[in-house]
Amino acid sequence: MTEQATPLPAPSADLWTTIDDLWNWLNTHRPSGGKEGLLLRILKLSEEVGEVAEAVIGATGQNPRKGTTHTWDDVGSELCDVVITALVALRELTPETREVFTRHLAGVRERSLGAAG
Repeated sequence: MTEQATPLPAPSADLWTTIDDLWNWLNTHRPSGGKEGLLLRILKLSEEVGEVAEAVIGATGQNPRKGTTHTWDDVGSELCDVVITALVALRELTPETREVFTRHLAGVRERSLGAAG
């Protein structure tokens, strides 16, 4: 008997709606909830960052045993996965994801670029 895959949410044009949709979808398919689920969701970031490192090593051919195994497009894709995973983890912490992120980004912008930036 073949298992049928659960359909994914339709892509949304809005970043924050998509993050909410992904968060909801992941929560319906998670084996662990509560504090353990939160910690595992955050730990997922380490896995994704490791995949960025693997892609950079592969794009630069730094592993002489493997040679060049990735492209810089692969690195970009892995970086996107890090961003998505981080936003989903932030959503796990707060339903006010957009506001928290926007406020934090404004603070970083102010610190880095100043009022003239």
